[in-house]
Amino acid sequence: MVQKTRHPICHQQQFITCARPSLVKRMHSYNHVSMIIMQAFALCLLLSLLKLQLSVVAFTSPTKCVSRCHYQLLHLAPQQLGEFKPINLVGDEEKQIDRSTRRVWLYDFVSHTQQDDRIPYEEAWDLQKRLMEQQLSRIGKRPKDPPLYDQFVPLDVNKKEGIASNSLVGCDSIIMLQHEPVYTLGTASDTSFIHDYDDNGDNESRIPIVRIERGGEVTYHGPGQLTVYPILDLRGYNQDIHWYMRALEEAILLALEKAGVAGATREEDVTGVWVSNKKIAACGVKLKRWVTMHGVAVNVDIRSLENFEGIVPCGLEGREVTCVNDAIDGKQYTLQEFAIHMKAALEEIFGITLLSAA
Repeated sequence: MVQKTRHPICHQQQFITCARPSLVKRMHSYNHVSMIIMQAFALCLLLSLLKLQLSVVAFTSPTKCVSRCHYQLLHLAPQQLGEFKPINLVGDEEKQIDRSTRRVWLYDFVSHTQQDDRIPYEEAWDLQKRLMEQQLSRIGKRPKDPPLYDQFVPLDVNKKEGIASNSLVGCDSIIMLQHEPVYTLGTASDTSFIHDYDDNGDNESRIPIVRIERGGEVTYHGPGQLTVYPILDLRGYNQDIHWYMRALEEAILLALEKAGVAGATREEDVTGVWVSNKKIAACGVKLKRWVTMHGVAVNVDIRSLENFEGIVPCGLEGREVTCVNDAIDGKQYTLQEFAIHMKAALEEIFGITLLSAA
């Protein structure tokens, strides 16, 4: 007689079945619960993927294209966020602002000369970076450390002395100038907004192209355009980047009003200032530890419009640009004359007094 042998695993299963039926029941129950959990997880994953797909479809819906038709304006999300409040109303309660004690260095390369001085872009960019580094050194790296000195120029500094006679270059500063012709790109700007751009880098015969650390799309700087670069510590104003952008626009609006430009306004979902549906001023900034750099550009005379045809300004397809002298009847402003209005507007909006650094 052949004795039947039992496979060890089968014998073990039989033992479990006979000796511990409650354990088997619990195992079946665990398996059932595990199956339900896995099915629920799979369903959640499926719903997430479906939601993501719908979002992508909505995000990539057809839009107007620029000169390269494969490019779509997908990334131009609403930018017009926040609102402007006067500096004395920022915070929980109204406060008195004494502008005479809030003195800011002014590097003015425009209004103190009748010559058509133009500052190369890299030169002004280097000045901005030096001033920002001085600001950051003044503030210190650790938030608990007190600043080395105040962000505003002390009252005992004489206007005639200027900045050369002291070491307070880390105080708040504003640069005003006009550039040599240049196109600037923000950190995430797309070169498709530059017409006939050569991806292989053969653009030497064109207007210089510089990629910088501000936000926004491509814009143009050149003669006839007033460019303003505030290097400010927002701790003395309002630590809110949206407020700061709206404050810059408010200063432009006020300067245009002083110059007699009617109908200047903001537009919903985009930065900058507009007149009769045409852009007259652009804004683009960078902040580091609440210190600002880059700024605004206002088209003043007709020369400022000459090279905009080479780009899609600020990535806004089909939108035109204009200048101060096209927006008013009668008086035609020089850059120096409009700079006077811009300085007064900056002082009023930011609650400061500008002090020549020359």
